[in-house]
Amino acid sequence: MRTNQQTTLKTSVTLTGIGVHSGNPAEITIHPAKANHGIAFLRTGTTTGNDRLIKAHFACVSATELCTVIGDVETGAVATIEHLMSALYGLGVDNALIEIDGPEMPILDGSARPFVTAIDSVGLTTCGAPRRWIKVLQPVRIEAGRAFAELRPIDRGFRLDVEIDFESPVIGRSRKAMDLTPAAYRREIAPARTFGMMKDVERYWKAGFALGASLDNTVAVGETAVVNPEGLRFADEFVRHKFLDAVGDLALAGLPIQGAYRSYCGGHRMNVGILEALFADRANYAIVEGQGTRREPARAEFGLGIAAFAAEL
Repeated sequence: MRTNQQTTLKTSVTLTGIGVHSGNPAEITIHPAKANHGIAFLRTGTTTGNDRLIKAHFACVSATELCTVIGDVETGAVATIEHLMSALYGLGVDNALIEIDGPEMPILDGSARPFVTAIDSVGLTTCGAPRRWIKVLQPVRIEAGRAFAELRPIDRGFRLDVEIDFESPVIGRSRKAMDLTPAAYRREIAPARTFGMMKDVERYWKAGFALGASLDNTVAVGETAVVNPEGLRFADEFVRHKFLDAVGDLALAGLPIQGAYRSYCGGHRMNVGILEALFADRANYAIVEGQGTRREPARAEFGLGIAAFAAEL
């Protein structure tokens, strides 16, 4: 597959499961889409009875507590999109329509691997149009206490460097840095599962979170050890999953990124926040084709920051 050409799925593929937070059943179908469509969610089964099309874009994010949510709860939203978005970005899928019949994505095994397997089962095809990239032109950084996230320019590709630092002795401090390619993503990132602290379970339940969590879809962290009988898939599975989440959240830029991402003690809020900071100033980025040729976007397509997207979302 040529990396300078846009891609989509060869045919549709369906997955079913339950939401990790809602506990409700969910079915999704990932459909092929034409060139320049991007990634979008078609939310069916809304309380209003009206289907809603929601662009997978940071300007559509409505919540980032424990997961990433796009859309509006009253008219139709989709929660926990980060694992599928991560798989699509990691495999280099530019265009897809995700049809979903409920308010939350299925968690499956807690990683992106089932999504990768589903996409690989149908394969990818090119769309007959050049791939466009968001090229980072100058450093952008945000901070929140000791945590930070930043984007910097690089010559080619997309590199992520993610570091976590938990008080839990089971998790501790670790760091994962890697150039993002489909092969590396499949091997090193996609299998890493979401995780949570056993001591926080009751608090999550009272807040309406983790109602579908189990040892089948979450790494449960006790005071001194992982509770899951099978243990970890990687010695550093925790930071690999945070890397996975960062890929999924940064996919909400709307186009692949040419740049280097670095975070310390970040999360969904900071991943989305760095995109807001990047697009807040037109001097921070350019749209290029084939990671080289500069393409000045029409104002209606990208515009000057978040507000310019509102009319087409």
